Amino acid sequence: MIPKDKLRKIRRTIRRIEITTRKVVNETFAGQYHSVFKGRGMEFDEVREYAPGDEIRSIDWNVTSRMGRPYTKQFVEERELTVMLVVDASASMDFGTGSEFKNERAAELCALLAFSAIKNNDRVGLVIFTDRIELHLPPRKGRTHALRIVREVLFFEPQRRRSDIAGAVEYVSRTHARKSVVFLLSDFIPAGGDHTGFRKPVSILARKHDLVAVRLLDPREDLLVPMGLVRVRDPETGEELVVDTSSRRWRRDYHSLRSREASDLERFFKANGIDHLDIRTDLDYENDLIKFFRRRASRR
Repeated sequence: MIPKDKLRKIRRTIRRIEITTRKVVNETFAGQYHSVFKGRGMEFDEVREYAPGDEIRSIDWNVTSRMGRPYTKQFVEERELTVMLVVDASASMDFGTGSEFKNERAAELCALLAFSAIKNNDRVGLVIFTDRIELHLPPRKGRTHALRIVREVLFFEPQRRRSDIAGAVEYVSRTHARKSVVFLLSDFIPAGGDHTGFRKPVSILARKHDLVAVRLLDPREDLLVPMGLVRVRDPETGEELVVDTSSRRWRRDYHSLRSREASDLERFFKANGIDHLDIRTDLDYENDLIKFFRRRASRR
């Protein structure tokens, strides 16, 4: 049973995020979200007799052959969307030197996206993963469901420490046949340093769904400050080593490696038509999201 003081803290935190997020959604993001995520397009409704001026490509030839006269298909716009939030809960996400940890910023983003979806009458679901699927909430509508998503992302305690992005996206591909908008929130720092193992499954997921990759970043992961000899530990594998952060060459090489990894990842996203954005723990993210929404809207 959760202690009462911890339960009160959880409720206060969720309430604060709900108030803040709903205000931002109502004042800024509701229109942006609606203009960008408009549904899957046109859905078949019925057939009727062909009338002059109808689109010839819409003629239903099977019905036409049975009835002996031309019939055309009628379509209606399908408004309802399914939004899936796929969130990395591995140990490397439990880090931050800015105003928040990466997992805290991910929770705020999930709250904003969940309330935007609910306001738009869309369904929203959640997958939390490490090197296995730790939690799956099927897509639903309603404020109560959105609040549960926020609570889970904020206070979920994963059983494992390593990450397996490939396994997570393969799971989403298997369990969600209907085309959805999938937000993949991760720092994209795989256990063991293999930055290519998840790419094929991610590209397959992007062909089935509208995939948006959100990379959570902390400035100290890219640019180290000189602090002398420092013992560092990989939070996912537990591997430790001592590095000389006072070495200008070492810091330069490290920064160069991180820059190459980021550039390679960005090229991969672009080559596969995957929308992506970077969210930092030390900077306000609202402007980045607005720019992202506007960039998407300009392509529609």
